[in-house]
This record gives sequence, structure tokens and C-alpha cells, in this order.
Amino acid sequence: MTRDQIRAFFATLKAANPAPTTELEYTSVFELLVAVLLSAQATDVSVNKVTRRLFPVANTPQKMMALGQEGLERYIKSIGLYHSKARHLVQTCELLMKHHQGRVPRDRAALEALPGVGRKTANVVLNCAFGEPTMAVDTHIFRLANRTGMAPGKTPLEVERNLLRRIPPEYLVDAHHWLILHGRYVCLARTPKCWQCSVARYCDFRDKTPGP
Repeated sequence: MTRDQIRAFFATLKAANPAPTTELEYTSVFELLVAVLLSAQATDVSVNKVTRRLFPVANTPQKMMALGQEGLERYIKSIGLYHSKARHLVQTCELLMKHHQGRVPRDRAALEALPGVGRKTANVVLNCAFGEPTMAVDTHIFRLANRTGMAPGKTPLEVERNLLRRIPPEYLVDAHHWLILHGRYVCLARTPKCWQCSVARYCDFRDKTPGP
């Protein structure tokens, strides 16, 4: 894709959805961090079901520490890897209380120092909570960046850097959401819905699928 095509791609997505947001439900930065940690290898829908029960009981590091790992597991056992996620969350809460006065830090290195928080999770928090122009490359964004020719790369980090370099600055803060939503609902893994894609004309994917 050329830079003009990329600009038109995002202009079209913005016109259809001017203020995209994550589908994870949260009301604070801490709740967002918890939801993103829980979302690893789980759907946003399944995480939201869990957090609707969890957050009314434990929506701060102190309250989550009071639950303890076993107490937390009772709330999140319906999602994958719940043992390790509960352990990481309790450890994260302890570090937030010890080093950050119970607040989620606005710093990549500090975020990635928290148990269970990798680069992708840190990028989501920095973007959604603090408005940083970061790019959390999940399977949807990795697929879309390579399939469309927007920012090809062999690794998530390579794709992330290429996207940050090629996406026009005015679209960068919201680009993460537009790409995830487009990959989740239109540019599907097995059979992309090219026949109903509003940005298909800007995409370099050669084997566009016809309508059903």
C-alpha cells in the first residue's frame, strides 16, 4: 500500500467510526489493566462476563489483594489460564501498592515490569488509558498489516514499528482500535469479507473473496 492509500484507508474507517474504543469494559485505568491481563488467549466477550462480577467486588489493588489468589480464581475460572492470571494479578497489585501508590504507571518500562504484562498489554494501557500513539499488535492486526500490504513484517514487533512509521500521525492514536475491529469483523482470518469491505479498494490483497 502506498502512503496515499493508507491515508484513504484510515479516513474511510474514521468516517464510519469517528471515536473507536476497546470492547473491553472498564471504568478506571486499573480495571483496564486487569481486563487486558485477563484477555490473553481469551475473547473480550468472555472477559467482560468475568469482570462484570469481579469489579463490583475488587476494583482496586487493595481489594484484589484482599481476595487473594484463590478468591480471585473463583471469579475468573471460566477463562483460560486462570491460575497463572490470578497469580500475576495478585503480584501486580502488590507491586502497584509498593512502588506506585496503588496507581497504574504511565511508563512502558514500569508497566512491563509488572507480572504478566508484556509489550502488547503495555501498549493497550498506554493507548486506551493515556492516549499514547502506541500499536498493540495482536493476531488481528498482525494478519491485517501483512495481508493488506500496509506494514508487512515477520514478527509483531516488526509490524508494530512499520505501522507506527507508515500510519499518518493524525490517525495514529485511534488506528489500533480501527485495525482490531476491522480484523475482528471484516478482514477475517479464513474468509475475509472483501465484498462488504469499505476499504477493499485501497488494499493490496490480491485474492479478494467474492460475495456469498
